[in-house]
Amino acid sequence: MSAATTTGKTPYYFVPAPSRHPVMAAIGLFFVILGAGQWINDHQWGAYSLGFGLLWFAVVLTQWFSQAIGESESGQYSDRIDLSYRWSMGWFIFSEVMFFAAFFGALYWARVHSVPMLGSLENSLLWPDFKALWPSVAAGATAAPAGTVEPFSTMGPWPLPTINTALLLTSGVTLTIAHHALIAGNRAKTIGFMWMTVLLGVTFLTLQGIEYHHAYTELNLKLNSGIYGSTFFMLTGFHGFHVFVGMLMLLFITLRLQKGHFTKDRHFGFEGAAWYWHFVDVVWLGLYVIVYWM
Repeated sequence: MSAATTTGKTPYYFVPAPSRHPVMAAIGLFFVILGAGQWINDHQWGAYSLGFGLLWFAVVLTQWFSQAIGESESGQYSDRIDLSYRWSMGWFIFSEVMFFAAFFGALYWARVHSVPMLGSLENSLLWPDFKALWPSVAAGATAAPAGTVEPFSTMGPWPLPTINTALLLTSGVTLTIAHHALIAGNRAKTIGFMWMTVLLGVTFLTLQGIEYHHAYTELNLKLNSGIYGSTFFMLTGFHGFHVFVGMLMLLFITLRLQKGHFTKDRHFGFEGAAWYWHFVDVVWLGLYVIVYWM
């Protein structure tokens, strides 16, 4: 049930009424997962299911977030709600840290344990032609004796990954400047630097798309290019997805700023998006060093 409150008075703790949004969002995600699973297995109707699910999910989120924004702007959220959001965002980012830790762990295990073990003396009878060679050591080589993995070249750090690193680091600076400008009450400066941050995020995604096209068409580096291709695209691809989500967060925060939302004292929506963006920056630095250089 909704918390009872007098008009113009913030409740001690706002409890929203029962909502259809979680169930509707789950329906959209069902079609997304169903479609993606079928499409990747060459069932073309899966693409339509995926598109329908994404559209459904986007509409539900638009309605859901609009309702939450309305509750916030109408004064329903007290300091206790603000604290709940901070804890929630902190735990969410922690779960994302664990998510990427799993993929970094898979990369570490493959390089340090699995590949050397498969090339050991005791496995030589099973795979006599197998070479315990990580692709980043010798570009173009493949350790698949049966030819199941086509020869490919590895992705180096120059130029696009290095340019993207500079873009993300710069975006972290512009976002921090915007935050300080908001605290100082300079809304125009805040909006200007927020648009710069959003533009840097879009540029990053564009260059990553160009990088993937180069990988597939010129390096023959694909998702099925052995463990190297799998870990490369899983790590960089999921990071790119997180950049896309973070860019959308910053975009919507910027549009809200233009509508007059947030004050120098109460602006956790801004801070939560900033936390997420800085997390994305830190993950990329790890990717840049471990995936592209090592």
